[in-house]
Amino acid sequence: MILQPILDLVAICAAQGIRQVVLSPGSRCAPLTLAFARHPEMEVRTISDERSAGFIALGMAQQLKQPVVLVCTSGSAVLNYYPAIAEAFFQQIPLLVLTADRPPEWVDQWDGQTIFQEEVYGKHVKKSFRFPDTFAHPDQVRHAHRISNEAILLSQQFPAGPVHINIPLREPFYPEEGEIFHFPKHPSVVTLEPSEVLLGEGALEKLKSELSGFRRILLVPGQQESNPALLAIIERLAKNQQVVVVADTLSNLQGKGTITLHDHWLGREEFHTALAPDLVISFGKSIISKSLKLFLRKQDIQHWHIQPDGQAKDTYAGLTRILGSDPLDFLNWLATHLPPLESDYAQRWQLLEEQVTNILPKALKEVEFGEYRAVMQVLEALPATGQLHVANSMAIRYVNFLGRRTQEVYCNRGTSGIDGSSSTAVGASLICQEPVTLLTGDMAFFYDRNAFWHNYPMPNLRVIVLNNHAGGIFRLIDGPARQPELAEFFETHQALTAVHLAAEYGFHYASVMTSEELESALSEFYEPSIQAKIIEIGSSSTRNANILKQIKGSISASFV
Repeated sequence: MILQPILDLVAICAAQGIRQVVLSPGSRCAPLTLAFARHPEMEVRTISDERSAGFIALGMAQQLKQPVVLVCTSGSAVLNYYPAIAEAFFQQIPLLVLTADRPPEWVDQWDGQTIFQEEVYGKHVKKSFRFPDTFAHPDQVRHAHRISNEAILLSQQFPAGPVHINIPLREPFYPEEGEIFHFPKHPSVVTLEPSEVLLGEGALEKLKSELSGFRRILLVPGQQESNPALLAIIERLAKNQQVVVVADTLSNLQGKGTITLHDHWLGREEFHTALAPDLVISFGKSIISKSLKLFLRKQDIQHWHIQPDGQAKDTYAGLTRILGSDPLDFLNWLATHLPPLESDYAQRWQLLEEQVTNILPKALKEVEFGEYRAVMQVLEALPATGQLHVANSMAIRYVNFLGRRTQEVYCNRGTSGIDGSSSTAVGASLICQEPVTLLTGDMAFFYDRNAFWHNYPMPNLRVIVLNNHAGGIFRLIDGPARQPELAEFFETHQALTAVHLAAEYGFHYASVMTSEELESALSEFYEPSIQAKIIEIGSSSTRNANILKQIKGSISASFV
């Protein structure tokens, strides 16, 4: 017999607007599995590998902007969710994580599939709840309803994130033959009325007075989802040269007039004095550019961070003020209260941007074919309306090096791991209709190959694999690059190609080694298909490192 509070939990999820569920098969979680599977409003998918399931759910929630439910059995299955949960926490993506557990009397008694599951995710969830293990008293049922509502609402409150409910379950797990599930028509639902976060008039007057003392203002947006209204105000500020806007690709705010090629010159200290700001205003999450972070950390600056919940995020080691406001509201106010910049401050940034804009395409066409040039070709072929998902390591750095993007760009920069890049893109492809392109390196691709191990079609998914048969980024990091153990213990050479994976899953596959072959493969890459498509671009780690040095040299020469 399925416990009624489990059915109530599912009904509350439905009443709160949740529709998407990702579960992994197991016996202990059978009551949850059956309850979600039999609810008429739920769309349930089965992903066998819990690590992939977690990232697929993350990718789905990223698109939906609302919680996706994760369900797994007890034991190590719970631990396999952890990488995705940590990523969701730092990216502020809502997940409702439901883990089945042994009842408390059987924990740590050498019973099968049993670990310490209560609060197992520690600080990487917004909160962890323990569902009642008995429901003999009506207060226990009300407690279960309260937990269900609180967890769902908490996952969506700013900052959004994962919330965990650990659910102890006793046998029997399965209903009797012919048993009918009775979902309540009017479950116990708690609603939350959203509120606006705005700075008061007194605070704004104080800021207006302080702004009058600044003449070099830098606006640095971090990772965030696409927002047309924010983009419009960013472009207005940049066009009027009221501030200098330095935007990484993951800000999704690389509008007209913004600085996007800063990685090519901010590492050069001879420019630092001329470019140094006296005020940095930031919002959003992390940035990719290490050179930008190091540049700002070296400056004696005032740093204001816009953060609706008022949490301190001192990325640039100079935080002086937290602005508890919605970024759009504050930037609209800022646009009408900014003092004039130092006469040629914005022009100094723009001159460097223009120089790199002119030299970079030419320099790439003059070097031999490798990953850098291949990524440029791929980006030029992207559909205007599609999404670009990028794996960590060199893939996201290449995209950032190449400047302004109009497509929405996603990357798991919450923890910056390679473990779930493919699964996140798969999750996105299951939700959205437009093309989803995954640009990934070989290590990230093969590490997460179970992303494709399921029975759901992905006709809109396109995968570009940069296969240099090694972890090529380590040749570009000064520490490992100088070690004699580089090739064996850092690069992790591997001989795999994607051809067999493509054959296993019935994906269209093309292998390319030259610019001409890539151009040919891309010419039909986005044609409609009933299955996903893969292009694998072969290269060598050593050659890619040399190409990067050549490009850097060409750009450096243009500054002389």
